[in-house]
Amino acid sequence: MDCRVVVEAAIPVYDVATPDEAIRIAISKTGEMLNPDLSYVEISMGSRTTPGGEELPPAFVAADEALVALELEMTVFNVEQEEHASRIARKEIGQRLENVPLKVLTVERIPEDEENGEDGQGEEDEPDDAGDAGSDGSSSEDGTASGSAETDADDEDLIPEFDDLLEDN
Repeated sequence: MDCRVVVEAAIPVYDVATPDEAIRIAISKTGEMLNPDLSYVEISMGSRTTPGGEELPPAFVAADEALVALELEMTVFNVEQEEHASRIARKEIGQRLENVPLKVLTVERIPEDEENGEDGQGEEDEPDDAGDAGSDGSSSEDGTASGSAETDADDEDLIPEFDDLLEDN
């Protein structure tokens, strides 16, 4: 099963005057920390509300320092439970964002038809295609079947035998 996990992160930002500036800097700073290893993590502004339900900006600015709430979305593949997916996402993101508090907001299963993509061919189908190259299970490094007469004849033309090389000299 594959899951989409959304994690909330509290990103500290320094020397800012407005919440908008703090949000821009926090997104940029987070992107730098995650890339290139976790370039597939989507970064967006988080949402905050008061106990009365009133919307607040995702950044709190005080004394030219801000704490920005960001949501980091990541897809975790081949897990057995939703709890396992949340632990994997927290670990992967947490390793790159040192000293940043994280909280798992949502974990949702990805339906089977969405896993396979819109064209009907999913990532899980690709390894099986390469493994079915020969009837005896043998395949070469480039994924083509080995053992056919045509392939052996081509190999002989491309690479001369050792004895032939010695005769030429």
